Amino acid sequence: MKLLWDVKENRQHRHCKMANRDKELEEEIYDKVVDLTEYAKRQRWWNGLFGKNSGPVAEKYSVATQLAIGGVSGWCAGYLFSKVGKLAASSVGGGLLLLQIANNSGYIQVDWKRVEKDVNKAKKQLKKGTDQARPELNTFVEKSTAFVKKNIVVTSGFAGGFLLGMVS
Repeated sequence: MKLLWDVKENRQHRHCKMANRDKELEEEIYDKVVDLTEYAKRQRWWNGLFGKNSGPVAEKYSVATQLAIGGVSGWCAGYLFSKVGKLAASSVGGGLLLLQIANNSGYIQVDWKRVEKDVNKAKKQLKKGTDQARPELNTFVEKSTAFVKKNIVVTSGFAGGFLLGMVS
């Protein structure tokens, strides 16, 4: 009986030693890990590109959390985009195929001169519209650039997640 007790006690002692060793190793790794946000903010290229403050999100959450949030939301958006895109492409392609079959069968007669006239009219309207929309487009691009600069970690996580979502 005493031998069995000694074996159990020895196992518990070894288990405690292993748990302590694992805890010490974890603390050692944690001490060696560099806070990426602080490291990046000290770099000249980072400050030149994104400014000294990389935004409100960077102050609230760690880099890993920001990457996880951006990656998961990007993956969801990419996955939905790919599924909806496939459905839209199938619908448009199927519709064009049906129209071509109907045209060749004689159910539909296309007035190509009228189509060409309407396309040219649409081109002229688009050219006029692009001249008028430039200031609005510039402000949108500036706002988007400012958002990306302030939230670079979340944005990069989103971009990576979006590409992974498109593939899956």
